[in-house]
Amino acid sequence: MVEIVISVAAKVAEYLVDSIIRPLGYLVNYHRNITDLNQRIDSLHLARERLQVPVDEANRQGDEIFPGVQEWQTYAEGIIQKRNDFNEDERKASKSCFYLKSRYQLSKQAEKQAAEIVDKIQEAHNFGDRVSYRPPPPPPPFISSASFKDYGAFQSRESTFNQIMEALRNEDMRMIGVWGMGGVGKTTLVKQVAQQAEEDKLFHKVVMVLHISQTPNIAEIQEKIARMLGLKFEVKEDRAGRLRQRLKREEKILVILDDIWGKLELGEIGIPYRDDHKGCKVLLTSREHQVLSKDMRTQKEFHLQHLSEDEAWNLFKKTAGDSVERPELRPIAVDVAKKCDGLPVAIVTIANALRGESSVHVWENALEELRRSAPTNIRGVSKDVYSCLELSYNHLESDEVKSLFLLCGVLGLGDIYMDFLLLYAMGLNLF
Repeated sequence: MVEIVISVAAKVAEYLVDSIIRPLGYLVNYHRNITDLNQRIDSLHLARERLQVPVDEANRQGDEIFPGVQEWQTYAEGIIQKRNDFNEDERKASKSCFYLKSRYQLSKQAEKQAAEIVDKIQEAHNFGDRVSYRPPPPPPPFISSASFKDYGAFQSRESTFNQIMEALRNEDMRMIGVWGMGGVGKTTLVKQVAQQAEEDKLFHKVVMVLHISQTPNIAEIQEKIARMLGLKFEVKEDRAGRLRQRLKREEKILVILDDIWGKLELGEIGIPYRDDHKGCKVLLTSREHQVLSKDMRTQKEFHLQHLSEDEAWNLFKKTAGDSVERPELRPIAVDVAKKCDGLPVAIVTIANALRGESSVHVWENALEELRRSAPTNIRGVSKDVYSCLELSYNHLESDEVKSLFLLCGVLGLGDIYMDFLLLYAMGLNLF
């Protein structure tokens, strides 16, 4: 019992002594604590300047600064700015009637803040040069304003559009297709579908690869999908496996592959389909129905027809300009529009080539060229599209521009790198 009493008494004495000694310590060490705080703030200022160097470089490179680094900078700026306020409080305290109380409070605050600053300086050292990260490039917009301007919303397409959206909402529909002649507007339609699907939040992610072409490049398709997902492939890794793993992380995702010409092995690309990932839907476009129904075994196919005569004329007039309404030009312009056979790509191509032309002679020559055109047999391209493209090419302003156009065609579909284009153009003496 005596030992317990002694133990309790010792503990009480310890608390009493500590409650007396500690405040006295703040008073005795007042000047040292104030000086120490100012020295710590000087060190914090230097640490902030050192950290600012990699931060400025990261900003120049367009990188994103880590949130932790931004919070540290905000803290350091706040402490440095309050330094003068603290020193002013210290000066006023020396003249206060409550001198001892003010000294005690300021000394206690200085000791606590100095300890925090020591930890913050160490935190800045731990950052090193790793203050930022390179954000993935944003995916390209599905539809540019120019697309809407040129094509608009056609009543004849509304039914097909609504049926496709209904199929995408159907949980049992995993793979659907859109088919139609080249130039009929399949790409524009699926871009609108992609945008609507995003606006309606039908999927957590929508990715699209345009113009697969007759000889699909699997690596290029994988790269384009990965870029839209913010995924970077490592050298010599299993791209298909990595892409499949990444796509399966999305609970609901729509993958659009535009303009396929034959059977495409989705597994080889890394696209999970059917029971491999029930949340993944695939939308394909092709010029031929059997490519979708037979080769790809789509569950439903939608046929995209030509524009009606009224829609074709309205699109032509909107693109070519109001001059086509002039009495002497209108009959010829109507015949020219009819030669486009309701194909949006042909209509826009010809209308742009003749835009601003007020000469009846020029329009008559254009109509005669369209009638005389002897199209080459190109798979998936109608004679009307070919003749329209030929006329548009003939109306390019110079031989140099024509050569540049042909060079772009030789380089193929998709992105054309400017350095390659310049290299070949110089080699062909275009400049």
